[in-house]
Amino acid sequence: MNLINVLRSECVQAAADFVSREEVLNAMAKLAKQSPVLADMEESTILKGLTEREELSTTGFGNGIAIPHCRLDGVEDFVVGILSVPNGAEFAAMDNQPVKLFVFIVAPSSSSNVHIKILSTISQVLNVPEHVAEMIMAPTAEVLTENFLRHIRDEADPKEHDTKNLFRVQIQDEELFHAVLEIFAGFNSSTIMVSEAEPASNYLEKMSLFAGFWSDKPADFCKVILATVDKKDTNETIRRIEQHTGSLDERDDILLTVQELFYCAGSLNI
Repeated sequence: MNLINVLRSECVQAAADFVSREEVLNAMAKLAKQSPVLADMEESTILKGLTEREELSTTGFGNGIAIPHCRLDGVEDFVVGILSVPNGAEFAAMDNQPVKLFVFIVAPSSSSNVHIKILSTISQVLNVPEHVAEMIMAPTAEVLTENFLRHIRDEADPKEHDTKNLFRVQIQDEELFHAVLEIFAGFNSSTIMVSEAEPASNYLEKMSLFAGFWSDKPADFCKVILATVDKKDTNETIRRIEQHTGSLDERDDILLTVQELFYCAGSLNI
């Protein structure tokens, strides 16, 4: 989920003047309630969720920032808001210093993985002191929102870097290895690396527990090919490999896995 899509402009307040944690939590609950996403949620329920999370452990991580958050039953989507308090408010932060910038999250109770990703992205933005200072000084909610979004937009967009799949081929036949390597070299978009490997039997046979299991000569050839291939070429790559191997399901000297990449950038010389 893209953080840009869940930052709710109606849940942003700049240049507020609060002094206590209670005042801040009440203000955040009131802001969150303004989002249509939480139209059916009582403000008191939001406040209770935020307060209970703070009682568990502070979300004031020091350096004037805090990321209060909670998960609530009945919430269908994420609500992210921002509150700036230039003079600082007491929030039981880890460094015992006042907090000046709050980015809060009200999340569905069943979306832990997405919740963690959003927390991580916010943390990365707030980890830059210049970003925080700029947002604290924003005079209006509109400027505060734009300042925050600009730094989010500066983050790498996975959608621009998710066009490749990763092939991993483990091969114990030297002739087949050269044929498969040639296939990957035929795709101009591929980045290819080869590494040495050994089957586990080479080690297990030396352990007394497993002695005698392998009577054949241990494999003396084992290579691993790692290659990135454009997603559009994935099926064709598999087809070409199986032209040499026959059905992969019937082989015991080659293992092919294909992994969809969330992010892939850069390249390596072959």
